[in-house]
Amino acid sequence: MISLTKLTNLSNFVQSYFIMKAKDILLTAVSEKLQYMGRTMHNPHQFSIERNKCYAIIGENGSGKSTLAQIIEKGWNICTNVIRGDKNSLTIKNIEFSDIHSLTGSNASYYQQRFEATHNDDIPTVGEIIANRIPSERWNDMCQRLSLSDIIHKRINFLSSGELRKFLIINLFTEIPDILIIDNPYIGLDAPSRDLLNEFLLSITHEGTAVLMLLCNPSDIPQFCDFVLPIKDMTIGATISANECNNDFFNKLFPAKDSFCDMPIDSKCNTIDFDTAIELNGCNVNYGSTIILRDVHWTVKAGEKWALLGANGSGKSTLLSLVYADNPQSYRNSFILFDRKRGTGESIWDIKRRIGYISPEMHLYFNDVADMLTVVASGFFDNVGCFRRPNDDQKAIAMLWLKSFGIEHLASRRFPTLSSGEQRIALIARTLIKNAPLLILDEPLHGLDITKKKLVAQAIEHITNRQGQTLIYVTHYDNEIPTCVTKIKRLQKEI
Repeated sequence: MISLTKLTNLSNFVQSYFIMKAKDILLTAVSEKLQYMGRTMHNPHQFSIERNKCYAIIGENGSGKSTLAQIIEKGWNICTNVIRGDKNSLTIKNIEFSDIHSLTGSNASYYQQRFEATHNDDIPTVGEIIANRIPSERWNDMCQRLSLSDIIHKRINFLSSGELRKFLIINLFTEIPDILIIDNPYIGLDAPSRDLLNEFLLSITHEGTAVLMLLCNPSDIPQFCDFVLPIKDMTIGATISANECNNDFFNKLFPAKDSFCDMPIDSKCNTIDFDTAIELNGCNVNYGSTIILRDVHWTVKAGEKWALLGANGSGKSTLLSLVYADNPQSYRNSFILFDRKRGTGESIWDIKRRIGYISPEMHLYFNDVADMLTVVASGFFDNVGCFRRPNDDQKAIAMLWLKSFGIEHLASRRFPTLSSGEQRIALIARTLIKNAPLLILDEPLHGLDITKKKLVAQAIEHITNRQGQTLIYVTHYDNEIPTCVTKIKRLQKEI
C-alpha cells in the first residue's frame, strides 16, 4: 500500500513536471555549487532558463557572468554540477569576441599582422566563410536587419569591431539555437545598430530561442527583457521580473565606491617636442575594390582633445592604424606625425614611443601565459603583447596602477582567465602607464561596469588635463565623451 507521503510527493512531482512543460523550461541548475575551470559559483536559488524568454545576467566586472555562461554552455557534467534538462537535444551557442580567431583559422602572433598583406592573403572573406552555410535568402534578410549588406567581400580582419560583432551573431545562426548567450552585445555598436540588434534578438525569441545577455550596466537592459538574473561575488541571485527592477535593486548590485587613490604619474607627461601631432592630407585606404577611407583631411595640434566619431565601418580604427604606424598603407598617403612627414626616415618605434594606445580587439593579442601584472608592465614597451620581460621597477609601477583601479588582487592571475571587463581595465592601465604625450583611446570603456567606467573616466580627465597632453577618443556613446574634449572629427561610411 502506497503511503500518503509518497502519494503527496508523487503528486508534487507530476505537478512540477507539467508546470515545467507548460513553461517549456530548457534547463534548471539544481546544485548549490556550480564549478568550471577551477572557479566555483554559488547557486542558492536553483535558477531556470525558459524558452522564448530574454534574460539579462547582470553584475560587476569579475562577478562571475562569463563563468556562468561557460557552465550553461559546457559545464553540465563537470565536478558535482547538477543541471536538469535534455542537454543532448539542446543547441547552446555562446558568442565571444575572441571567436574572430576561430573564424579566421589563424592566431595572429602580433598586433600589426592584421594589416599586413602577406598575412591577410590567407584570411578568408565574409563570403568565403558563409558559403554553403547560410542560405542566401536568410543571409540577405539578416544583413538587411543588421545593416551589413556591404561586408560580403571584406576579409574578417578588416571588419570594424561593430561589424565583427554583428557578423558573429549571424554566423552562429546557421541554425536557430535553443539558447543564445551574448557577452555585452551592445559594445562596439553605434546607436542605429543597437536598435537593429534589439529588433533581431526580439524576433528570435519569438522563434523559440532563449536569449541570455551578459551585461554590466543596467542601462543596457532592453525593454523586451523578461527576467533579470543578478550575480555578485560569484553568487547567483534570485531571478526577478525585469519590470520589478528598480534603483534600489541596482544600487545594491552596483554599490557606490570611493574614488581611486592618487595615480602613480608625474605632474607632466613625457616630453612634448612637437607642434602638430597629426596632419592628414587627403588620406585614402582601400582593400581591393573596398574603399575604407576616401580623401580624409584632419589636423590635430599638440594639446588638443578630440572625439573621433562615426558609424560602424566608417573607418575610425583604420584611420588610427595609420597614425599608430600599424598599417602599411600609411606609406601611400601624405601626412605628418609629430612635425615630421611620414616616411622620411623615422622608424615605427619612433612613432609608437610617443603614443599610448588601446583598441577594442587588443586583448586578443595577449592570449598567452602572462599574468595581469606583466601585461600592465608591458605598457612601458612599444609593441602589443608580452615579448619583453619587465624589470622590478616597472613591475612596481604597474602594481601601483593596479591599486589605483582596485584590482591589485588580480595581479598574479593569468590574463586569459580574467573576465572581459577585468582584461579591459588591465589594458587601460597598460595604456596609461607609459605617460605618453598622445593618447589614442578607441572605445576605452568597452565592457566596463558602472563603477569601473567612473574610475577610468576620472583617470582620463586627470591625465589629459595636464598641460600639453593630446587626446583622440573614440566612442559610440555621447555621454562617454570626456568633458575635456573640445573638438570632433566625424567620419562618414563609404558606400
